Amino acid sequence: MTRIEDYALVSDLQTAALISREGSVDWLCFPRFDSGACFAALLGTPDHGRWLIAPREEAWQVGWRYRPDTLVLETEWETDDGAVRVLDFMPPRGKAPDIVRIVEGVRGEVEMSSELVVRFDYGSILPWVRRVHDHDVRLAVAGPDALCFRTPAETRGENMRTLSDFTVRAGERVPFVLTWYPSNEDPPEPVSADSALEDTVQFWESWAEKCTYKGEWRDAVHQSLVVLKALTYAPTGGIVAAPTTSLPEQLGGVRNWDYRFCWLRDATLTLLAFLNGGYLDEAGAWRDWLLRAVAGDPAAIQIMYGVAGERRLTEIELPWLPGYERSNPVRVGNAAMEQFQLDVYGEVMDALHQGRSHDLPRSKEAWALQRHLLRHLEHAWKEPDEGIWEVRGPRRHFTHSKVMAWVAFDRGVQAVERFGRTGPVDRWRRVRAEIHDEVLRKGFDSELNSFVGFYGAKRLDASLLVIPLVGFLPADDPRMVGTVEAIERELVRDGFVMRYRADDETVSIDGLPPGEGVFLPCTFWFVDNLALQGRLDEARELFERLLALRTDLGLLAEEYDPDLRRQLGNFPQAFTHVALVNSAFNLECAEKRMERSALTQRRPEEQPTAAGY
Repeated sequence: MTRIEDYALVSDLQTAALISREGSVDWLCFPRFDSGACFAALLGTPDHGRWLIAPREEAWQVGWRYRPDTLVLETEWETDDGAVRVLDFMPPRGKAPDIVRIVEGVRGEVEMSSELVVRFDYGSILPWVRRVHDHDVRLAVAGPDALCFRTPAETRGENMRTLSDFTVRAGERVPFVLTWYPSNEDPPEPVSADSALEDTVQFWESWAEKCTYKGEWRDAVHQSLVVLKALTYAPTGGIVAAPTTSLPEQLGGVRNWDYRFCWLRDATLTLLAFLNGGYLDEAGAWRDWLLRAVAGDPAAIQIMYGVAGERRLTEIELPWLPGYERSNPVRVGNAAMEQFQLDVYGEVMDALHQGRSHDLPRSKEAWALQRHLLRHLEHAWKEPDEGIWEVRGPRRHFTHSKVMAWVAFDRGVQAVERFGRTGPVDRWRRVRAEIHDEVLRKGFDSELNSFVGFYGAKRLDASLLVIPLVGFLPADDPRMVGTVEAIERELVRDGFVMRYRADDETVSIDGLPPGEGVFLPCTFWFVDNLALQGRLDEARELFERLLALRTDLGLLAEEYDPDLRRQLGNFPQAFTHVALVNSAFNLECAEKRMERSALTQRRPEEQPTAAGY
């Protein structure tokens, strides 16, 4: 089984594909991120769908990179007889989504092969494949889905596969184009692979030129912003947490979730990452998606939505797929959509606050919605919830959830005081003070000298690192200093931060078997806390260690196993890349302020635009 670190991402801003280092497209959902996969070998075998293009004879890989400032993948092989390059990309043109693969001869001649195995609906449906017009067009049809496969290379059908053997010589180019279309319509008109390449390169290079970050970690920050752009569903501005489902958080275990949806929790982080990078259009599109998604009854707000704002994300299992490295069940949909999580109200309020602070175009609807949310939250904040980690167990009074409820009212107060909005600000100030007082009384344990994961507990939780990042307390407050020290003592593993510790060897707080890896976004939050406390050398060292975990293409998952030295979870993960971008900004800001001997904690409205919230 290919390690997830050995996959590349390509995207057309509507869906995405994962391509292995061996040249196999092992995951692709057409036409949207959350559509059924036509290639699902990632979660099974080649019989569940894939598309392999590679040398026929013994070869060794000599290059594997993205073309600079683009998402065009270039893979180079050498053989005894020559060298060849394969270009993989998905043109972001909006209609007739496709994936294009161009084989280029570099030196001598190389015998190549293409094996196309189409299986719709996550590997469960064998399509009807037929040749039309002439030898270079094949159509694969099943139910609502159809694929059009075009190439000048000779193809043949064999064992429910479309195969091609061909030789490429120096200077020659052999294109392959696979295009999705609705099966009730005619196949799309052919496109020039070379023109598609030119358009794709121009799109990404033009986008890269807009990046305003020129700091020390420019390459890492820009690549992370490219990932966020690649995970954006362009028609609506929604950003999926990851393009995959069921890549395990524990190899061989059951922690396998579908991340092809948009989490409200990512709202402020993502907005800040785009704003920090100078991408105001993307930040505005994400804010507008957010407003549409949460419109309606505040009591019915969900923690996640579909890419177009869909609310029904029913979770089912796919028993015909064995799972990545036998990690099952494989799930599509996500039952966590039904959970009650208080923190999302704070996320929404803070995201819209950041939009105002950075002069995004004003929205009258936004403020009306916020007042509606706060009216509901005046009573709802007192209720227990499932918390940030989506615990599939009893509801509790999670400290992080209460802090984010405080954030909601604090940003409402600031909207009135700083931006001239109208609202019952005196009442909001009272609720804000009440929440703050309760968290300090019930969420802090004097014996541990630390905040705790939920009221009355003796356990720690990495979400507590958010407390100074949202302005609830200064980072140098003795209670936060104690909390960071406690997390460093109890939750740090090989230098990286775990979300929480399991109750025992059989069950974790979330009701599932323990054994997940360290949590990379939380480790970036730890970097932020170290920086805000003036521990800059430690912050920089940890940040550099995190950067070293990236693949050679600059990609990160959500978790990491220090023992196996492997990334875990769905891949690549927006949450992690957002945290990377914001930590880079935070760390540079802290270092510059330290150079001026003025590293001080700001008031909430003056917080550096980062930390993750």
